[in-house]
Amino acid sequence: MLPVIDLSEPGLPAKIEAACRDTGFFYVAGHGVPRELRESLDSAARAFFSLPDKEKNDIEMARGGRAWRGWFPVGAELTAGEQDRKEGLYFGTELPAGHPLPLHGPNLFPAQVPTLRPLVLSYLDELTRVAQDVLRGVAASLGLAEDYFAAGYTANPTVLFRIFHYPPAQAGDPGWGVGEHTDYGLLTLLLQDDNGGLQVHTPDGWTDAPPLPDTFVCNIGDMLERLTGGWYRSTPHRVRNTSGRDRLSFPFFFDPDFGTSVPPLPDRAAVAPDGRRRWDGASPLAFEGTYGDYLTAKVAKVFPRLRSELDTQPF
Repeated sequence: MLPVIDLSEPGLPAKIEAACRDTGFFYVAGHGVPRELRESLDSAARAFFSLPDKEKNDIEMARGGRAWRGWFPVGAELTAGEQDRKEGLYFGTELPAGHPLPLHGPNLFPAQVPTLRPLVLSYLDELTRVAQDVLRGVAASLGLAEDYFAAGYTANPTVLFRIFHYPPAQAGDPGWGVGEHTDYGLLTLLLQDDNGGLQVHTPDGWTDAPPLPDTFVCNIGDMLERLTGGWYRSTPHRVRNTSGRDRLSFPFFFDPDFGTSVPPLPDRAAVAPDGRRRWDGASPLAFEGTYGDYLTAKVAKVFPRLRSELDTQPF
């Protein structure tokens, strides 16, 4: 069982350090995100995914251009070259059209579900607050000032939000809703429905991370592994929906400023490898460049069509 860490209780830094050193995953309680917002967002998302694909196409990702927002159908996203068994909506910080950076710009919202827009924008604000709270605990766990991230890497964060619909896995289908992977940035906050399906690779092997009431699943990403020189690990995880019902998940990615470089923090040595090959064969510790370089290269592997979009529009 992954640890449950209440943000309102004492001893937060030590608990975060233990979780990040052990599994890189933990549940976040005491976050203060209203239940009504979470439940309303789930209802609006289900209303959207119940639409026929012809209507979902009104906000297909091709209409979002290089901002890379909108809807994609089942099978359009790849993990390690394999098609995922999920469809989804991509959102991010609401910005004007024509923003100079890729993966930045206006969101696409469905006219058929008008409540989704205010719910998503409110949720982004709430989860940004929670993420900064978690990172204050992370900073303290590393012996840094609590505002180390908020005053630097996440003063202008890269915020990406997804809503995924995983249809029930069919009997005999060996595919995964999403295959083994790690997340790219600093941390992820995941709201999931009651159907389960998330698995985490712990020191004891693959283990389920079932939903717990009034919590988010939090995991650290590649950039926090890089910052800590491997002291904290970005942990592989995967999803397979065996519930027989439609599964929804709501991952919120809180990442460094798109234009900043992410060098390892001083005095943080990498721990000895455990002998298990990283899921993609690449180490975030070896990366050089800005977080935007890292993110766009990763996303272009997930959506190969994005690579041609970026190649034709230099930035």
